[in-house]
Amino acid sequence: MPEFKIQHITRYTYDGYVRDSANKIILYPINDVYQEVLKHDLFVTGHPQIDTYIDYYGNQVGSFTYTESHNSLVINSQLSVITHPRPLPVDTMFSSEIWQELYNMRYIVPYIDFLKQEYFEGLSELKPIVEAERKAEDTPYHTALNFSNYVYRNFDYIKGVTTVETTLDEIWKIRAGVCQDFAHLLMVMLRYVGIPARYVSGYICPNKDGMRGEGATHAWAEAYLPGYGWLGIDPTNNCIANENHVRLAVGRNFSDCSPVKGVYKGSAGHKLEVSVSVGHEDGQVHEEKDIFTSSVNPAPAQSMPRNSYARYMEMIQQQQQQQQ
Repeated sequence: MPEFKIQHITRYTYDGYVRDSANKIILYPINDVYQEVLKHDLFVTGHPQIDTYIDYYGNQVGSFTYTESHNSLVINSQLSVITHPRPLPVDTMFSSEIWQELYNMRYIVPYIDFLKQEYFEGLSELKPIVEAERKAEDTPYHTALNFSNYVYRNFDYIKGVTTVETTLDEIWKIRAGVCQDFAHLLMVMLRYVGIPARYVSGYICPNKDGMRGEGATHAWAEAYLPGYGWLGIDPTNNCIANENHVRLAVGRNFSDCSPVKGVYKGSAGHKLEVSVSVGHEDGQVHEEKDIFTSSVNPAPAQSMPRNSYARYMEMIQQQQQQQQ
């Protein structure tokens, strides 16, 4: 039963003064039998009143408006949580019976939302891969693990090559991304064979063997298995999400679970900095920091700078065309 201390700081810095910053935050950790929240403190610049409610997917959501003129906004979430291991699924039915039960669930709320595919042109290319990875004798549990293994083996984990706005088709084309991209790809594969799949946002905590994305915000998928419930699967690390994964929210995709969303009044552009530190009970601390910039009047698409990996892929394609 490990105990983790997590600090998640979101900092907006504006080019000038703005006002009426309205924000929606999903920074409240899930509290259940597998995740015991000992303490959670939330500090926001200006100390605005935060109203909370439970959304359709069961997440606690906060909303606030900072009306005063300001050139920076900080949202500081601090929590202590104990996680408990959950038992792994045990297949007690024949494979055909479990698949039939999933088939019968396709029109049942709330599973409908988690079976609907997002728009993805590459699905026609992915279909034969899904069929090849799915063995006739496999149960949904083993099928989900096979799909996770495929994503892990065939997509490169490279920070900075994608953003939260990167589409599935772009990820499919470059065969690279980060945790949220891996989770979305796994969900496409699961939903294609009729397994309800949902997106999970949270944190991955220190592990003695080292894990991709540890000490930072993280994302993975959950697959619904009849007779068991929702099973967390982390394709970024090709493992089952268990006591080293701390859950914040669940939804159909990243948009449903985004930790912070907001708008403000003013003509200034802004810089967004997100830093997460995770402390283990042995005193070890991991910290990650991401910086994003945005402008109210962005440059035209043709003059937007491309990241190094995108330039590399473009160069390779040009070389291939010259050789033809």
